[in-house]
Amino acid sequence: MTVGFVAFHYPRAEHFEEFVDRAHQVGAFLRAKPGCLSAEIWATADGDSVVTCGRFESQEALGAALTAARDLGAVTAFDDREHRPRQIFNLLAR
Repeated sequence: MTVGFVAFHYPRAEHFEEFVDRAHQVGAFLRAKPGCLSAEIWATADGDSVVTCGRFESQEALGAALTAARDLGAVTAFDDREHRPRQIFNLLAR
């Protein structure tokens, strides 16, 4: 079953571009992992949040990719450049 995620990140204004650049690096890392169908980076029009989205062939593929990213320190639970906790939504294709 295809699975995915959408995560809203809230970087501080002074770190916004740096945060976007890092999100693009993580997206490229995820896209190179087996079973990744897409990994995209978006920003809200008001510049308040960075939205990351990913789609994977299976929960196992998503889990393996995120574990690899965490092991490298590319994905963390919270980044002190953020002014509020991120929101992460796990998705299932229907």
